[in-house]
Amino acid sequence: MGTGERSDRVKAVGIFSGGLDSLLAVRLLQRQGIEVICVTFVTPFFGARAALRHKERLGARLEIRDITEPYMQLLKAPPHGYGRNMNPCIDCHAFMFRVAGGIMEAEGAHFLFSGEVLDERPFSQRRDALRIVARESGYAERIVRPLSALLLEETLPEKNGWVDRSKLLDLRGRSRKRQMELAKSLGVEDYPDPAGGCKLTEPGFARRLKDLFRCDPDPSVRDIELLKVGRHLRLDPSTKIVVGRTHKENQRIEALSGPEDVRLWVEGPPGPTVLIRNPAREETLLFAARVAVRYSDAPKGTTAMVRFADASGGGLLGPLEPCTDADIQPYLIR
Repeated sequence: MGTGERSDRVKAVGIFSGGLDSLLAVRLLQRQGIEVICVTFVTPFFGARAALRHKERLGARLEIRDITEPYMQLLKAPPHGYGRNMNPCIDCHAFMFRVAGGIMEAEGAHFLFSGEVLDERPFSQRRDALRIVARESGYAERIVRPLSALLLEETLPEKNGWVDRSKLLDLRGRSRKRQMELAKSLGVEDYPDPAGGCKLTEPGFARRLKDLFRCDPDPSVRDIELLKVGRHLRLDPSTKIVVGRTHKENQRIEALSGPEDVRLWVEGPPGPTVLIRNPAREETLLFAARVAVRYSDAPKGTTAMVRFADASGGGLLGPLEPCTDADIQPYLIR
């Protein structure tokens, strides 16, 4: 146990995403009378929305921890590499257990747990990967995975009787049939689909992030947030254009623009908000303006005026013809 206050009741700290597996892990331990503290981690790549949906009916304390700064450092060079995209799942899970372990010690809790299922994820939930995560967390003997415990080595909490191993499960693989049956029997409802909520697993976002890291080894959170919206055109290592695709994206681009950026929009017909990050040359401004015309509702074969705003106040360009798709393709980050 940790160095905080002790009590006779067994207490566990769990990594909680708000997904079905983590919900079931919580319920299985609560059925044994174990006091549960749930910890949800937040970065620009995943958040607490799913977890917060269950806060009132969780029957447990929910802690939200922002780990953005150390996570960004881990993401640049994860010791165990990435999954299919930019997801450093093994190192990510080990890091989360390390942080949760500190909470366990501060709370005087007995052990850690998660909703991980053996072989559910090909990169991070293989048997060897689960062992690596446990070892590198620094709390290998105290991590219980209730949904697959019967298929894994017995842990210290099970040996000490803090948790009854016979009441844990032997789930394995990607099928969620047994989880859904168990959810029904435990009264677990309104759980999200299994797609997950980590942007790092999305191919398009991963390509944009790779491009960003290649051109800027120390990007800001604002740079990361911009990756989530619009079309992205990389002109050179220091200059990028972001083009809104919907009204909502236009609003988000406006909100994320900084004083050093240039914003453009077509006068008259509806169109995108276009953002230039780190503009340096007049031809970049003209190119971005023609991109704005291309993706606007200006009638084909016509020209349009484009207004821009920058640190000096801005101005009006045109009339301008739109870029062609062939002009744009070489710069587009797909």
